[in-house]
Amino acid sequence: MKARIVVGAALVLAFAAPALADEYYVVRDTTTKKCTIVDKRPTTTTTITQVGPLAFKTRTEAEEGMKKEKICVEQ
Repeated sequence: MKARIVVGAALVLAFAAPALADEYYVVRDTTTKKCTIVDKRPTTTTTITQVGPLAFKTRTEAEEGMKKEKICVEQ
């Protein structure tokens, strides 16, 4: 009985863990031309544009990625 509970809990955690992972995105405001880091995937393209490839796993990676993007450096 205890083994079933442990296995069930492990399965729930295995599927829930990716959903709980943080993601950071580099976005550029189209009006101010300023790049920022956000923790939610941008959904609108009218006021902000996603810069760079995909999501970054840590904020530090996002900051480094923002420094490498030509559009964010040339302000």
